[in-house]
Amino acid sequence: MQIYLDLLKHIMKNGADKTDRTGIGTKSIFGYQMRMDLNDGFPLLTTKKVFLRGIIHELLWFLKGETNIKYLVDNNVHIWDEWPFDIYLKENGLSGKYPRYSDKWHEKKKEFIQNIKDDDEFAKKWGELGPVYGKQWRKWEAPDGTIVDQIANAVDLLKNNPDSRRIIVNAWNPGELSKMALTPCHAIFQFYVADGKLSCQMYQRSADTFLGVPFNIASYALLTMMMAQVTGLEYGDFVITFGDVHIYTNHFDQVNLQLSRSPRPLPEMKINPDVKCIDDFKFEDFELVNYNPYPGIKAPIAV
Repeated sequence: MQIYLDLLKHIMKNGADKTDRTGIGTKSIFGYQMRMDLNDGFPLLTTKKVFLRGIIHELLWFLKGETNIKYLVDNNVHIWDEWPFDIYLKENGLSGKYPRYSDKWHEKKKEFIQNIKDDDEFAKKWGELGPVYGKQWRKWEAPDGTIVDQIANAVDLLKNNPDSRRIIVNAWNPGELSKMALTPCHAIFQFYVADGKLSCQMYQRSADTFLGVPFNIASYALLTMMMAQVTGLEYGDFVITFGDVHIYTNHFDQVNLQLSRSPRPLPEMKINPDVKCIDDFKFEDFELVNYNPYPGIKAPIAV
């Protein structure tokens, strides 16, 4: 995807040097948009191998309405591990004893994750992230106590009122932000139907361009394809609109390596055509074919 490489180049050339919550620092720009026709292939980066299994399981986790990392850990997906582990260290007065990314920290984290996997009570207490995406998508709490299933509402509108301009799912719940381990980065998305094709636009307030954005593109592209299938629509575009889109200073070498590579043809995502309900998808219902990426590029995550 050349449009992604163009974004990396633009940030490296024009980005402002900024401080940030993590203390690492970034090069950042504000306001940027990318558009992908989902009929051109599945938008999974080929200039580095992307962890598709993690993307699929995370999306299914969101759609289940879950907010505890145990489901992810049980499926060997560890993209959310560091946030609850950081909370665990802080609340037990252990942060000073285990400096972040030290050998002792890594060993303690392995112990933490094993406890999440093996001990349900431990997982219930320490694996919880608060009311993050899954809660907001499927169980938004209205002031009167009513539970709002935004995904189910979106499916209903796509089937029965596809010209509606209110087919929106919002994860940015101001009343619950302080309870979340990480406030939503991909904050809101909207579906749009024209000529029998389903498109989706997502607004991302904060975007880790090297690590996070490839996940976000693939995740929302897949969600759009799933929603199209269960509502009887064809594929349209996926549009991603960014607020603060940045590259962390400790990702510069990795970005330069990725920019030295030329994109290869996009793969194809095959989805089990028998699934007609958004809640019925399983990991085994997805098959990626003709994916020929360059090797993966490791980089530390900013917490």
